[in-house]
Amino acid sequence: MPPFYPRFIASRDGTLLRTAVFEAEKARGVCVLLQGQCEFIEKYVEVVGELNGRGFTVATFDWRGQGGSARALRETLKAHVGDFAEYDDDLKCFLDQMVRPLSPQPPLLLAHSMGAHIAIRAMHGNPEAFRAAVLVSPMLGIATGSYPAPVVRLLAEFFVLVGRGSDFAWGIAGRDPLLDDFATQPCTTDRARFARTQEIIKANPSIRLAGPTWGWLAAAARSMAQTTAPGYAEAITTPVLAFGAGHDRIVRIEATRRFASRLPHGTYVEIDNAEHEILMEADSVRTRFWSAFDAFIGSF
Repeated sequence: MPPFYPRFIASRDGTLLRTAVFEAEKARGVCVLLQGQCEFIEKYVEVVGELNGRGFTVATFDWRGQGGSARALRETLKAHVGDFAEYDDDLKCFLDQMVRPLSPQPPLLLAHSMGAHIAIRAMHGNPEAFRAAVLVSPMLGIATGSYPAPVVRLLAEFFVLVGRGSDFAWGIAGRDPLLDDFATQPCTTDRARFARTQEIIKANPSIRLAGPTWGWLAAAARSMAQTTAPGYAEAITTPVLAFGAGHDRIVRIEATRRFASRLPHGTYVEIDNAEHEILMEADSVRTRFWSAFDAFIGSF
C-alpha cells in the first residue's frame, strides 16, 4: 500500500470516520472495501494492491469505534456500538461523500465478516447501492463456543438492561492484540501475513481493538436475527458471490451456506482449508479466492 493521506468525514451523528481512496491507473470502476470488526485500513495493504492491479480504484474506511475513526468509549480497546443502524449511517455517509463523486456508476463491493453483514443490510435497504457484491466470511451467526447462541444473546441483553452494556464481554477483558500469538489465534494459517498485521499494530498501537462489549454483542444478535429472518435474503436483488471458510472459528459457516442459498442471484464458494480471514490466508487459499472473484466480476 502506498502512503495514504486519510480524509475524515462525519457520519450523521457527528462521528468522525477515517477514509481513504487508492486510485488505479485507467480505472475500470470503483470497488468499495469494507473491513471486519477490529480491523483497519492498513491491514488491507495487499488486497488494495490486488484490486488496483485489476483496474479498480479502491474506496475504504474505518468503521466507527475502530481503526483511526472516533471511538465510542474512553476505554479505546473496546469494540462498542448501541445499534447496527449506526453502522448503516456510517456506510451511507461514506457512499454519499466519498464514493459517488468517484464515478457515476454503482461500485463493486468487497466486504469481510462484520463489513459483509452491514453490506447485506445496505443491499436489502437500497438495491441500487452496489452493482455486485463479494462477501467474505459474512457475519450471519457468531461462533459462541460452549455457550448456545440464544444464551449469549440473553446474557448480552441482560447486561445492557442493567447498565453494563459497555463492559467487555466475557473472555475479552485483559486481551491486547499487541500480545497475540500466531499459534493460538483463530484467523489465518499464514504466519507471514499475521506478522505483517502485528507489525502494523506495533507501529501505530492506537488503531488496535481487543474485542466486543456486551452492548456490541446485543446489537449484533438483534441484527443477525433480522438479516437471517425469512424473506430477508430473498428480497436482495444484487448479484452476490459469498465465500465460506471451511475451518472458520469466528462465524458459523452453516449460516453463510443457508443465506447464500436463499439469495435470488447468489453464488456460494467454500474454501475448505481456510480460517476466517480468507483475504489474509495462505497463497493456496487466496489463489482460489481470486480465481472465483475474477470469474464473478467478469460478468459486470
